Amino acid sequence: MPAEAAIPATGVKKILLLKPRGFCAGVVRAIDVVKIVLKMYGAPVYVRKEIVHNRHVVVELREAGAVFIDELSEVPSGARVIFSAHGVSPAVREEAKARKLEVIDATCPLVTKVHLEAIRFARKHFTIILIGHKDHDEVTGTLGEAPASTILVESEEDVERLEVPNPDKVAYITQTTLSLDETTGIVERLRQRFPKIQSPAAQDICYATENRQLAVRAVAPQCQALLVVGSQNSSNSRRLVEVCMQAGVPSYLLDDHSELLPEWLEGVETVAVTAGASAPENLVQELIDCLTDRFGYGVTEEIELKEEDVRFSLPPGLDATLLHIAGARV
Repeated sequence: MPAEAAIPATGVKKILLLKPRGFCAGVVRAIDVVKIVLKMYGAPVYVRKEIVHNRHVVVELREAGAVFIDELSEVPSGARVIFSAHGVSPAVREEAKARKLEVIDATCPLVTKVHLEAIRFARKHFTIILIGHKDHDEVTGTLGEAPASTILVESEEDVERLEVPNPDKVAYITQTTLSLDETTGIVERLRQRFPKIQSPAAQDICYATENRQLAVRAVAPQCQALLVVGSQNSSNSRRLVEVCMQAGVPSYLLDDHSELLPEWLEGVETVAVTAGASAPENLVQELIDCLTDRFGYGVTEEIELKEEDVRFSLPPGLDATLLHIAGARV
């Protein structure tokens, strides 16, 4: 039975606000790093790539004095540069060293875990299958750890085309922000083709990505549409849309309430709202206000599927006492 058919018509338009939602520990840490460095050293502070994939966050930090660059060649020799939460390849680190840049590494610890797995498997002469999306910043960095040993796959069809030197020495790792369902299918096909394939000690998909997807899957039968706050280049946000669509419920990704289209809500009595792991909470609250004021949703019910209490320590050299002073916590 379609999800919408299971919802009784009560006449009361309702918002289901999912929790957990929004910032994960890695995003909080990365944004904190930029704000603390700006407070400690002043502007400009150079940041390689977007610190996290959210347009509003990038604009706010740019206005505070962060300078976002694509290549290290754009950074003056000897200047200070922050690596984004998505991580970088060894080649980028070597370039920074050669140009005598002062590096502050905001790579998410869960991404670092995947890099270390790639290094470990490469040292044991495994062919490494990296499950991920081509050209995503995180994937580009991970591929750089062992480029001669690593093959990127994006689908089960890619698995069918794989050719490896030794089928008995194959391992897989994954991008941290993938869809659980999508990854499961690819891993199952890999196991069929390579029965002796090695896996990470613990899954690579990050806890926040998993929790937000599980929450969407759980609430899908209770709503007629899902709104995901997040930017178009946010992989984990796009996966939330896909998870809901796969459950048969229309889902839409929007940067903020200004992108909300009235036709998305036609006939929708119950709408669910969540946010990708790099979307600020104030954008969620503005969307709730818009749904209430403009579209007549009179009831907001917060549904908490799982409590999150993960925290990551700051990179070496940054004083945690500056968090309050810098106003880094969001």
